Amino acid sequence: MSRFGLTGALAMLGGLALCQAAGAESLNDALVLAYQSNPTLQGERAQLRALNEGYVQAMSGFRLQASASAEFDYTKNPSTLESEYDAASASVSLSQPIYTGGLVTAQVRAAMADILSGRQKLRQTEAQVFQSVIQAYVDVRRDQQGLKIAQDNVDVLRRQLDETQARLEVGELTRTDEAQAQARLAQAHAQLATAEAQLEVSRSNYVEVVGQSPGDLAPETPLPELPASLDLAFAGADRNSPAILAADFAERATAARVAVAKAANRPTLSVRATLGDSGVPAVSEPYAAYQTQIPGMYSQNITASAVFTQPLFTGGLNSSRIREALENDNTQRIAVEQARRQTTQAVAQAWYQLTASRANAEADERQVSADQVAFDGARQEAQGGLRTTIDVLNAEQELHQAELALVVARHDEYVAGAAVLAAMGQLEGATLLKGQAPIYDPAAPFNKVRASGASMPWDGVVKAIDGLGAPRDPATPVVPAHAGGQVLP
Repeated sequence: MSRFGLTGALAMLGGLALCQAAGAESLNDALVLAYQSNPTLQGERAQLRALNEGYVQAMSGFRLQASASAEFDYTKNPSTLESEYDAASASVSLSQPIYTGGLVTAQVRAAMADILSGRQKLRQTEAQVFQSVIQAYVDVRRDQQGLKIAQDNVDVLRRQLDETQARLEVGELTRTDEAQAQARLAQAHAQLATAEAQLEVSRSNYVEVVGQSPGDLAPETPLPELPASLDLAFAGADRNSPAILAADFAERATAARVAVAKAANRPTLSVRATLGDSGVPAVSEPYAAYQTQIPGMYSQNITASAVFTQPLFTGGLNSSRIREALENDNTQRIAVEQARRQTTQAVAQAWYQLTASRANAEADERQVSADQVAFDGARQEAQGGLRTTIDVLNAEQELHQAELALVVARHDEYVAGAAVLAAMGQLEGATLLKGQAPIYDPAAPFNKVRASGASMPWDGVVKAIDGLGAPRDPATPVVPAHAGGQVLP
């Protein structure tokens, strides 16, 4: 068996002091654990749930508002006719908006656009976490294999030194040959120490992103099918990239806030009702006869009114807010284009890294095979006096470097493939963990809270009235269902 073959067979074995898990741990195990417990991902989900409340708060602008107040007064009048008395009052007020000039309608649309943008940001975070998990997993696997190759290298060079010293004793080799073998062995020990340190660094990175120490890691599971060409990768990213969709929904939120600013110049209409009760419970003696308020007297009043308001002059405040909202919307439109360009760059970079890594892996496989033959031949020829010790050491060193290069190339190929999927919006739980773990549905918490609040039977009528003549932002494009898309209300 070739030395690299032995390395590949033993690379999955643990035996390291910090291994905690029993049995082989797969990449899917790591992805599931991170999906369920990674603090970055959990925090983003909590932030999105908080964002859902913005919709409820905006919807309250359509609904009936009620308040109650009560007051108790004690009055004492130091004078010739000194008196003291208590007075009490209580009231209940109701207010129902009928038309807000489209203000509440625009606020609701802005809140919903914020939520949809937040869902795309959650997809971004999910992809980033999965990329980190994949990177950490294959880093540990690469470094475990690299450590095994370094250990094999030390063993081979130690045997080579023993053989050299044995041949030195019978006069077949010189002290120079022995020194060369000793130098290479010392170099191999240094490389082994570096490999051990690098593995521990990768293990610590794994703990940070996954949440537990890596055990015996199984070979990486195949990634979802990658596009056949760069053009197909570009097309997939343009349709489904969470970065582009998040920026697009954020722009729709700023467009809706332009309508909010413009609504401040429009008339509003609301109806109000107030029920009040006031009275004087008692008046002190002996001056009660002089008191204008009769003890025990009370009064009740019921007031109903329709309030129409039309802003006439605000000192330029409303105009300034409209200009500010327009510039904020322009800024976000630019951000959409920036997100599209950055996504295109990310796809291209990942794609070319993938193609280069594939080519390197194929070339490195051929090189390992050839270097193995060269090393075996050099050893046999050295025994027959046709090769020197340095020839054997050089052949062994070339084989060692080729084995490491192949491990790195396979690592880089897998990481680049994951980066392509992430840029296309396909590195997420719905595609990677389907059937292996419950998939988090960002719409479920929203649907749970959207119906909360004191909704009234006439809310739909008020919404329809408020939407009359209100400015509207451009129509929302269709978003894939798994991307958390939803049409703005």
